[in-house]
Amino acid sequence: MKEAMFFEKLGDNKVKCHLCRHRCIINEGKKGICRVRENRGGTLYSLVYRKLISENIDPIEKKPLFHFYPGSTAFSVATAGCNFRCLNCQNYEISQLSKNHDQIVGKDIAPEKIVEEALNYHCKSIAYTYTEPTIFFEYAYEIAKIASQKSINNVFVTNGYITREALATIKPYLHAANIDLKSFSSETYKKICGARLEEVIDCIRSYKEMGIWTEITTLIIPEINDSASELKKIAEFIKSVGPEIPWHVSRFYPQYRLMEKPPTSVDTLRMARNIGLEAGLRYVYEGNVPGEGGENTYCYKCKKVLIKRYGYQIIENNIISTKCPSCNTIIDGVGMSV
Repeated sequence: MKEAMFFEKLGDNKVKCHLCRHRCIINEGKKGICRVRENRGGTLYSLVYRKLISENIDPIEKKPLFHFYPGSTAFSVATAGCNFRCLNCQNYEISQLSKNHDQIVGKDIAPEKIVEEALNYHCKSIAYTYTEPTIFFEYAYEIAKIASQKSINNVFVTNGYITREALATIKPYLHAANIDLKSFSSETYKKICGARLEEVIDCIRSYKEMGIWTEITTLIIPEINDSASELKKIAEFIKSVGPEIPWHVSRFYPQYRLMEKPPTSVDTLRMARNIGLEAGLRYVYEGNVPGEGGENTYCYKCKKVLIKRYGYQIIENNIISTKCPSCNTIIDGVGMSV
């Protein structure tokens, strides 16, 4: 256990957590919504500090981040737990472990060891992913500080529910994020995720304001968030934050507690991509459908193919000194050139 960051004592041994936007008020002996932060004697503790449940070496494109050192690898890490309860979670075995089974498991791995492993495997970044990184903030924060000293980048793959104060704290060591924007309906967010849309919207703006490279993913689920009107709202919101923000529209496959829904059609993904481009977004990608062409990076001015992909693999990268070789347009992102 480790004493948590971002909490206040309220008296009567109650505490209020200020790590995520649920801002749970937690009684003595109880846990917050994430089920991995517990009030013991009026002090809040993280139950997942140094409890690594998953580690892997991934292409950065798998996060997905297409405009952050494309072609590089990320050392991916996670602990158990999540502050959402998404009915379609693809990693529910570990994200919902502390809720469904009241278990917190993991290997005791020091932050220094994770950075050492990332260096050994020549990873350009460490990705805090698979579950929600906010809930293991203390662990991620310590790793990120050490990694930054070793010139390793840090990446969050997140549901966008961290508080501004917590994000500002890790900002000096956090270089990029892919944020899920699961819907543009308050009711859907409440029903499917147990969260509030307006908080995610504010969080996305916070990332942008703090200068952290941001990409956004929307998993398109049939009959839930696949209408043209809702997709247009999402695209217009992203454009209002920044037209250079890449939008990944990804194919849903039946998972967890949404087994009755069919996979998303390629036609629906194509519609979403066209909506994003028509709204003025520079880069819109189709996810989970390799080989369809919607995963390539195009120059938003002259439409030349700049980065050709098949799934998470880069076939060719034609960007020269961050520019399109045909029209000299600067291509947004970090480390985009070969």
